[in-house]
Amino acid sequence: MATINVTDDSFQADVLDADKPVLVDFWADWCGPCKMIAPALEELSDELADKVTIAKMDIMENPDVPGKMGVQSIPFLVVFKNGEPVAQQMGAAPKNALKDWLEQHV
Repeated sequence: MATINVTDDSFQADVLDADKPVLVDFWADWCGPCKMIAPALEELSDELADKVTIAKMDIMENPDVPGKMGVQSIPFLVVFKNGEPVAQQMGAAPKNALKDWLEQHV
């Protein structure tokens, strides 16, 4: 399953009301580290499809949710379970580190 794009309008349904954990990657097109982790997140979305949905939210096109979440630096990754944030990580990391971190929280 590929990553999904989430917007301010779809955040409630796609993330908060989801029936399984969701990792949201807050990113922007101009962010180098965001581009560095994007392929790893795509691979993880396939590898962990039965455990978690991986979503991407462009903070430039969708300022409301990132503003409410207090996103100040990107990439900013947040795991949501049952509509609540349960873990967060700032900055880029290698795929194996992202996978280990994500599996601890889903």
